[in-house]
Amino acid sequence: MNLQNFNPLRWRKSFLLFLLLAFLVVWFGFLDTYSVWTRYQLSREKEHLIEKTEMLKQRTDTLNKKIHELKNDPKLIEKIAREKYGMQKKGETVYRVEIKK
Repeated sequence: MNLQNFNPLRWRKSFLLFLLLAFLVVWFGFLDTYSVWTRYQLSREKEHLIEKTEMLKQRTDTLNKKIHELKNDPKLIEKIAREKYGMQKKGETVYRVEIKK
């Protein structure tokens, strides 16, 4: 067996350069803390969080509008009290109608 083949100092420079480049690609592509793959995953997570933030802002605006309506419209409060909680005025008889499907 020829031990000269296993000596990295006797390998061709182009092969050593290829090994170095392959190592760097693997290292910076996947293994490093700030690798390309990690940056890609963080970018996708950032986009998802931005979308979620926009959705929550819209929901907050909708809820703020409902709060404003409830504070300024007593008839709406009365309607909700009657429909949702079954409340009634004095002397009023309430009939509940259930629709069977």
